[in-house]
Amino acid sequence: MNTREELAAWVGREILPLERDLRSWLRRRVASPSDVEDIVQECYCRLARLHDVTHITQPRAYLYTVARNILQNQLRSARVVRLEALAELDMEWSSDDPSPEDVVMARSELGRVQAALATLSDRARAIFIMRRLEGMSQREIAQTMGVSEAVVENDASRSLRAILRLLTDPDAVAEPGLARGKRRNA
Repeated sequence: MNTREELAAWVGREILPLERDLRSWLRRRVASPSDVEDIVQECYCRLARLHDVTHITQPRAYLYTVARNILQNQLRSARVVRLEALAELDMEWSSDDPSPEDVVMARSELGRVQAALATLSDRARAIFIMRRLEGMSQREIAQTMGVSEAVVENDASRSLRAILRLLTDPDAVAEPGLARGKRRNA
C-alpha cells in the first residue's frame, strides 16, 4: 500500500515525463484538443484513485492502456448520443431493424472490405487488424509479432493505402507489389 505522497512521487517520476508523448498519441486519434485534455485529466484522476502502484511494472504501457480505454468509452458514448439524436429527429422510424436496403449495402461494403484485406500478406493483414481494429500501438504489435517497429509502420501504412484505394475506387486493382509487402524496383 502506497501513501498519497508515494503515489504523487511515483506519478511525478513515472507518468509526468510521458505526458507529452501521450498527448501526441491522443491528438492523432481524437478530433478536438479539448478531448485530448479531457482524456489526459481522466487518466490522472484514475491514477489518483489507485491505492497501490507496486503492481505496475510498465508505467508507459499502463498509462496508454488507461488512455485507450477512456478513448474507447468516449467513442462508444458518442455513438450512443448520435443514435439517440437520430431517433429523436425521426420519430416515424418504428423499428430498430435495418431496412433491407441497409442490409444489402452493409453486406456489400463488408464484402469489399474482406476482399481488400484478402489482398494483403498474412503479416500485413495481421498488423492492420491489430493496429486499426484492436487499437494496439506499433510497439505492442512489434513485440507481439517479433518484428521491428519500422516493419510494423511500413506494413501498416502500405496496407491502409491499399485498402483505402480498393474501397474508394471501384476500378482499382490491387497492386501485389504493395499489398504483399514486396518492394518495387527503383
